[in-house]
Order: sequence, then C-alpha cells, then structure tokens
Amino acid sequence: MNLSPLLTYIRELPEYKRLCQLLIKNETIPHQIRLLRSVRPPLAVALARDLRRPVVLLVPRADRMIALTEEIPAWDPELSLLTFPDPNPLFYERAVWSHSTIRRRVTCLASLTADRIPGGSSSNSFDQPKIILAPAKAIMTRTILPRTFISQSRWLKVGGLIRFDRLVTMLVDIGYTHTSLVTEPGQFSRRGGILDLWPPTEGKPARLEFFGDDLDSMRLFNPNSQRSIDTLEEILLTPAREGLPHLYREEWDDLLPPGDPITSPVPDPLLEFFLPLMNGVPTGLLDYLPPDSIILLDDRTVFEDAVNELEDGALTQRQDQIQAGIISKSFPLPYLTLAEINDTLEDRLAIDLGMAITSGEEDIQLADSFTPGPRFGGQLRPFMDHLVERILQHETIVVVSRQAPRLSELWSETDKPRPAIEILPSSLVPGDLHFIHGALSEGWLLDVPDGERIHLLTDAEIFGWVRPRPRPRRRRIAEAPESAYADLETGDWVVHVDYGIGHFAGLVERTLEGLKREYLLIEFGGGDQLYVPIHQADRITRYVGADGSDPTPSRLGTQEWERAKLATGKAVEEIARELLDLYARRQTIQGYAFSGDTPWQGELEASFPYEETDDQLIALDEVKRDMEHSRPMDRLICGDVGYGKTEVALRAAFKSVMDGKQVVMLVPTTVLAQQHFNTFRQRLAAFPVEVEMLSRFRKGREATQILQRLTKGEIDIVIGTHRLLQSDVQFKDLGLLIIDEEQRFGVTHKEYLKQLRTEVDVITLTATPIPRTLFMALAGARDISTINTPPESRLPVLTHVGAYDPRMIRQAVLRELDRGGQIYFVHNRVQTIETIKTRLSRLVPEALIIVAHGQMPEKELSVAMERFANGEIDVLVCTSIIESGLDIPNANTLIVDRADRFGLAQLYQLRGRVGRGATQAYAYFFRHPRYRATEEALYRLETIAEHSQLGAGYAIAMRDLEIRGAGDILGTRQHGHISAVGFHLYTRLLARAVRRLKDAYKLDSPEPPSFPHLVELLPVMIELPLPSAIPSDYIPERELRLQLYRRMAEVRSLEGIGSLAEELKDRFGPLPIEVENLLYQLRIRLYAVAAGVESISMENGQLLLHLPREKVDLNVLNLGEDIRLSKRGLWLARSGDQEWTSRLVEVLISLASSGN
Repeated sequence: MNLSPLLTYIRELPEYKRLCQLLIKNETIPHQIRLLRSVRPPLAVALARDLRRPVVLLVPRADRMIALTEEIPAWDPELSLLTFPDPNPLFYERAVWSHSTIRRRVTCLASLTADRIPGGSSSNSFDQPKIILAPAKAIMTRTILPRTFISQSRWLKVGGLIRFDRLVTMLVDIGYTHTSLVTEPGQFSRRGGILDLWPPTEGKPARLEFFGDDLDSMRLFNPNSQRSIDTLEEILLTPAREGLPHLYREEWDDLLPPGDPITSPVPDPLLEFFLPLMNGVPTGLLDYLPPDSIILLDDRTVFEDAVNELEDGALTQRQDQIQAGIISKSFPLPYLTLAEINDTLEDRLAIDLGMAITSGEEDIQLADSFTPGPRFGGQLRPFMDHLVERILQHETIVVVSRQAPRLSELWSETDKPRPAIEILPSSLVPGDLHFIHGALSEGWLLDVPDGERIHLLTDAEIFGWVRPRPRPRRRRIAEAPESAYADLETGDWVVHVDYGIGHFAGLVERTLEGLKREYLLIEFGGGDQLYVPIHQADRITRYVGADGSDPTPSRLGTQEWERAKLATGKAVEEIARELLDLYARRQTIQGYAFSGDTPWQGELEASFPYEETDDQLIALDEVKRDMEHSRPMDRLICGDVGYGKTEVALRAAFKSVMDGKQVVMLVPTTVLAQQHFNTFRQRLAAFPVEVEMLSRFRKGREATQILQRLTKGEIDIVIGTHRLLQSDVQFKDLGLLIIDEEQRFGVTHKEYLKQLRTEVDVITLTATPIPRTLFMALAGARDISTINTPPESRLPVLTHVGAYDPRMIRQAVLRELDRGGQIYFVHNRVQTIETIKTRLSRLVPEALIIVAHGQMPEKELSVAMERFANGEIDVLVCTSIIESGLDIPNANTLIVDRADRFGLAQLYQLRGRVGRGATQAYAYFFRHPRYRATEEALYRLETIAEHSQLGAGYAIAMRDLEIRGAGDILGTRQHGHISAVGFHLYTRLLARAVRRLKDAYKLDSPEPPSFPHLVELLPVMIELPLPSAIPSDYIPERELRLQLYRRMAEVRSLEGIGSLAEELKDRFGPLPIEVENLLYQLRIRLYAVAAGVESISMENGQLLLHLPREKVDLNVLNLGEDIRLSKRGLWLARSGDQEWTSRLVEVLISLASSGN
C-alpha cells in the first residue's frame, strides 16, 4: 500500500512549512502540536523525508508501536522504519530476552552509530531518512554505552586484510554464537577458509571467503537453501547483543539461578540481566541520538503515565527480588527514571503531539486543517450514499480498507467500476474515488487552503474497527535444506525397509580393500549388525510407533519382518479401499447443489476484521466448490489452533442460509458452544439470519421453543453439543452439518454422523495435526483442506516448563496485568479449585480472580465466562474446560498447575488458548515441586517446551501419536500395524496402495506433491572401488554429515545431483575427491535404475552388473569387446585407474536406451 501522494497535501500546508523552517534554523520550536492520532504517522514521515534527520516517535505502549509499523510504510514505503522494542522480562526479573527483541534493538543502535564507525563508505544502507519507534519501557531500559558499541563494531570490506583467527575471537567476544549452520541472526560458522555470519542488522546472512588473511569475497546467502544469492562489497559487523560476553565478571555468578550449569565462562542467555552492572552510567536509546534528531511524543501525558506506572511496578518487583535473595540491595537500577528521561528531552528537539493541553497556546496550528471522518458502523448502504454525495461536491475520496476489493464490487452496483488498487495515483483530481487495499487505524478530513477537500476513510469509519490488526515484519526461523532429515540421532530406533527395526548406532568409518568409506550402522536383535552404504540412507527412517513404548528389534535372517510388512500391506489396502469406496459412492449420489455467492455473501466477507491467509482462502474456495456441486460434500479442514477454521465454517454456513437451507454446528463442550454462538451472532448481526444455541445452558421451556422453531424452519443456524443428535431434534430443511473435533464424540454419535454424510453437506473441523506424510498419502482418497499458515502478526508462545514456583507465578501475572492483559490459571481438580483461588489471591492481591469449572450451575458458569470474556476479570482459575476452541485475544498468559497430569494433546490445546493476536504470549507448565513425575510425563513436558514455534502441532505430532490424528483419520485398528512397521513405512505403503487403487477406480483427483519419506525407493546396490564419503575435515559436524547423506540418497534426478554439487561448493568450498566419488555413485544409481540393473560391484578386478534373467539379451554383447555375459549378469573389464568410471556410464546409458 502506498499513500505517498496524500503526503504532498500535508507538506504543502503553510503551518507545516513554518514548522520545517523553525527546525532547519534551529529556532525556538513549540513543545506541543495537538494532532489527531491518525495525522501523527504522516507528520513523522514528512519530517523525516524533508529534513533528512532521524525522527524518533515515542509511544506509551508496545501495542501502539506495533500498530504504527503497519501505518508508517503506507506513507513512504522507501523510508527506513526501525522499532526499538521493550524486553519481555519485568525490570529485575532474571529472564531471557527474546532473539527478536535483541536483534531489533541492536539494529536501531547500529543505524544511529554507523557513520561514526571508521571504514564505511560515504553512502551505505544506514545513511537514509529513518523513523525509530520506541515504547516507554524500551526508552527506560538501560543499554550498552555508545562508545563501547562503536569500539566493538567494524566495517568489513572485500580486499581488506584481517587476521582470520582474531576475527573469530572477536565474534565470540561481541556475542555471536558458533553453530554448524547459520540460520538465525547472531550466529557464525567456520569451515576452512569460509566464514558464515549473520549480523543482526542484515536481512540475510553473509558468506566470507578468505585467502589467508585476505578477505577475498563476500556474498549474501539464503538461510533456507544455504546457497549464495548476491555479492557484497562491504558489511557492518556490530555486536550481536547489548550484553557483551567479554564484559561479564565471574563475581556475578552468585546472581545466577541455583543449579544452572554454566558450560562457558559466561551465562549467555542471561547476559542482558547484567547490563546495569556492565555499564555504570545509566544509558538509554536517547543517548545514541545525533544532536539534530527530532523526538516526537505520541502523547506526552500518556507516555509519562506509562513510565510512572512502570517505575511503581519496578519498585515492588525490586523488593520481591531482594527478599527472594535474587539481587542485593546495592543492585543498580536497570532503567532510567522519568526525571532522567525528562532531563534528556529538555536538551533535545522534542515535540508533544498529544491532544491534552500541556504547554499553553500552540504556535503551530496544524490541527485546524484536520477533522475526524464520519462513522457508518458497518452500514454499507449509507456509506455508499455518502460517497456519491461527496463526489457530486467534487471532493476527493480515498478509501483504505482490508476489504477494498469487496467494497469496490459493491460500488460497481452504484456507479462505474473503480477497481481496488495498492498504490494511489501520483496526481489526484477533485471528485476522484480510490479504493486502496490496506489498513490504517483511522482516517481524517483535510481542508486544503485552496478550498479542496480530501477524505481519507478507513475500516474504523466504515465498520467501526478502532485500529488495524497490526502486522509486524516477522522473520520466520530459517531451516536449512537438510532440516527435514534432522530427526535421526544416534541411539534412535530406526526402520530399514528391507531388514526391519533396529537401533541406529551412528556413522562409522570402515576400510575395505584399502579404501575408506562411511556407513550407517544399525544394530538388530540378537546382536546382529548391518552396515548400510551411505547412498542407501533413504532406506532408513526413524521409527515412530502408535504409542510411546519401545518396539521389538527385528532379527536378521528370519521372515518376521517380511510377515509384518505383508500384514501391514493388506491392512493399508483395506483402509485405502474403504476410503476410496466412500469417495466413489459419494460421486454417484445426487445431493443439493448450492447457488453461487450472493451480494450479501460479499458483504459478510467484507466485514471480516482480519486479513485472510492464503490457506484460508484456498480452503474456502474448496468448500464453496464442493457446496456448488451436486455431490454431497464431506470435507475435513485441518488447521492448528487459532488458524481461522471457524471463519471458513461461518462463511459456508451463511452460504447455506442464503439458499434457504438450515445449518447445524456440533461442538464437544458447552463453553465452546457458547463462544461459537457469540461469534456467529456478532458476525451475522447485520443480516436477517436467526442463530440459536442448544446445550445444557438452555433449559425447560427455552429448549422446547428452540426445538419447535427448528422444526418450523424459523432458526437458520443452530449451534450445540451432542444434544443436537437426540431424536427429538427435527429440521425443516437441513443443508449443512459442521462438526468441530469429531474425534471427541462417542461411537454412537459417530455412526449417526456417518449416515448423515450421504444426505447433507458435511464440514469437519479439527485442530488435531495430521502429519504431512499422512496427508500426502491420503491425497485423492479423502477431501482434506489444510490451513498451515498462521495469521499475520501471530507470534510463537514463549513456553516455560518447571517445578511449581509461586514467585514466578506472581511475576507472570504482574507482567500480564502490566500490559492490560488477562490470565488463564488451569487447575484440573474441582475439589481443590477454590483453595487454589484463595492461594492465588494472597499471592497476587492486585488481581481480580474468578473460578470456572464444568460442575458449576449453568448460569453461574455462563456469567463467569462472560465476565472474563468482557475483560472484567484478570485471572480465570479453571479446569480444562477452556481446552477446546476458546478465543479471548486479550488473555495471553497461561499457567497450568500439575501439568504432568495432562496428556500432550491437552497441553498443546491449552497452549493454543493464548497467543491468538499480535501480543507476545506466555505459557507456564508447572509440575509438583516435591513429587517426581513419571518418565512419560517428563517426556510430554519436554516435547511441549521444545516445540513452541508457530505450527508446532505437526512437529509435536511426529513426537507422539497421541495427537497425531492417525487414529482420527484411519481408525484405532490401524495402531497395531503402525507399531509393527513404524509410521514412515506405514505411510509409504499407504501412499502406494492409494495410488494403485485410485487407478483401478479411475478416480480423477490431484496427485500429491513429493515429500521426504514418501519418495519411491531405488533398490540398487552399488559397491565400487572408490573412496566415497564426506570427509570430517570438509564438514566436521557428524550430525550435519548424516543429514546430508540422507538428503543425497533421496535425490532422484541428474539435475538434482548437479545442483547439490554446486550447493556443496558454495557452502563448504571445493569438493574433495571423496565427495566427487559419492556424487558419481549417486549418478550411477540413477543410470542403473533406468537400465534395469539391480546391483553393481567389483569382483576379481572386473565390474559385475547384475541383471534379472528376463532382461538379459545377447544383444548386450554388441556393447563392446570389454563386455562378457554370464549367468550372474554382465561383466565389464576394468581398464586404467579411472577410465572405467566413464565407461560404466556409457554401458548403463546404452542398456537403458536398448530397452533392457
């Protein structure tokens, strides 16, 4: 979105020009310019552009900063916009700063000091107009001294001379972490003369290639592919963090948590906690600003209130920490006080833009030009009439909305079409109307001196949304190409497709006939061992069973593994046939074909207050296409918690109602029924749609009336629990059934639902993650839509696992209250829940607390949930009734008591209750402090802690089948077969069965894309007299070599092998002869498959190519005089040291082309 042409009107205002002149001449400037909130972002942009000075915009809280990150780029997409976020921990809290926070703060400090670091070019990426956004807490938080930051930074240039070892030492000193692969900012990796590093100021990591101590070349590389993408001439190397390792002192060890192992001289994760001790002079962001910087306060009164509130909380926190023995009474303040901040502002160019009158009469009267726009409250017809009136008055209108395409469609019914656009035309004509696809918090009406009027209307004026859903520029964590193969470690149970289940004993080197090679060693039952050649690494996968128990190892030389594969093959064929039978039968049934979308459908979808993800839109298109087909729909929609499945279901329900058909939505709990009921009522309020709920919250006469109205067709959509499946529930004309979490209904209910599937359209929603391999295997046998993309602005939930700690609980609650949020406290025993509430009230008397559990009277429970949802209550002490689907965006801290008693599925679903907006969420899973949890419970807690990234359900699914969804999709009877051969081989066999049977049924359905562990295996054994491996001096990390071996083994094309060779050269340097030989063997394997050769080996100085007897043809003797034929196959005479390698390729190509 680009609104920069509107900025021209602001820059031409006489009062704006006068302000610029005062700032340029450094004359007395006003301390306050009272402006509408919506005018402050374009003013900041205009000043940064016209004066080419750093502009710092101070805001009270982080949510305002995040909202402005969406708005400011709209006014100048080329402007450098930086954010200086506040750290997550409370002041004095001994906790880790997030990587994202550290990276963004360091980038701001670098941008303000780059021109003071010697060696940089006159025009570098930091030398451009910039705006820095900073909330109150970030301004208060102490940081490193500017002179220290500058002295620890340096420019690196191609052709420069620098001691390689000294550079590596410097990286460690300034906070960089050594890793095998660089995938995140603040990391570096060394391989021979190649140094990969990722300064936090750069969008991509850099690869530095040295010749001795000469910096020979630099290039940026993609952290996902690890391939170089662009060359560099210079790069700024800054500290990776504010807490520098070399400033840490051993005498501070007493301040570390007890029992924390220190594996290095410094406690890396907690370095920022020691910033007040590292730097004796209180220093903040404002101390980094050049003298001519312009400081704008979004609202000084509110900003100072925020600082005062944070100071008050810090004083309480300080006393708590001193009493707990965590800090001493002499521990310095970790923040700047309001008095210190105000002293700094007095010496700077600081202007308050708030509406409160704080400095008497204003000298600059900018505010007189702007007035708020009219409000329409979602009433689109009056809105369209208003547009017509303004155009008739020759006034210019710019409509900025996330729903611009739909508003444009509605306008085309009134006047000539005005398509939605992303960029506003450079010149605007009076009477113009433009629909811009984007988001602003609010609009305004601008009166230009020449009499022209400019209307800027946004979703706030049209629909009543106060501000846009913020969309911070989030960097996803990069994953190297071999990350898909990182699931295998020494000691794991593995499955070899030909020999069965065993223990992976690691990579081993063996010398055969004087040649060193690396093998994967597997130990089977009875002490049997198997050395697997590295080119056959694709035949090994990590074993994943249907429960957490260890499998029985296979014994070599027996038929037990073949019998297990045969039994599983029959079972998967049965399940595939059952699914395809149902699929084929539905194709022959004549159902109801819904009409296309109505104009009201467009209006409903235009009123959605968020930006749909691509996956949501794809799922919706698939649902609509199914509904408009005469075949009954039976679609499964899978998506992680909070990814927007309900919105897809709501739009489908509305489409059904538009055709006069009734809709049933089945949910597993009364609490979830209440929430969906509220959501549907709110979203459909502008339309004549009757929505009702039937659950235990509805009693007696009220329930009877609902049943009667359903029968008469007076209710369009009914939402409820299994009560809706009872025999007294009758519909006039049911068209759509929506089932939320079907696996939580009983067997009887499921049978009834199975019958309904042949009568009406059915959508099933599930947050149970299905492994991608299973999804690919089922493609074409089940209609499945997956929503894998998290909503924009979603952040991973920071997860803590540990023993019950009252002090940490108090800090967690106070942190959430400090930012105006709410807390779930889960205690799953009704008998003691009131005791827990009392204990929590004593621990955090500042909080308003209420209890909710399933055994409460219906009215009392309903009122409790409603009060919490409305924000009247701070802490909800509850049982696991909140587990499914509850969506309260303001609740962003979850505390679970006795988490060791919950299953992994429950823990995952509970964590999904928080982090559903743009706010950083926290989840605390506590176990009993004295009683030791079981190994299984500790494993579950470890799993939930390790997988906190967005979309982690799939990663967790592969760690524990409890939430994997295999039982939900395939039925529990398949668990035994999954355990017998492992999940990966099971899905491979299933994919093969579905493919074969689909051809037999002649079903027209899309082919699944390729996916690791589902590629077809190449059954060719190759043993050539060549040293082939990845030498440890080329890639020292054993884990990385293993991952690369597995990745290599799954390459299925000559182009892929060539690309892999180029990638290895780029990432690790010139290829050693052993790697060249390994790639050669991979090519030979592909040629051998094409030629029908089963194995190639060297015997008595000759190469033996084993061919099946039916493929042996006397014509092969025509391939040359060095070929002879025997019962065992084809013999190729070996000639010269390496000549035979090219001759072998010629023979295989000839065999393939001759049809053998």
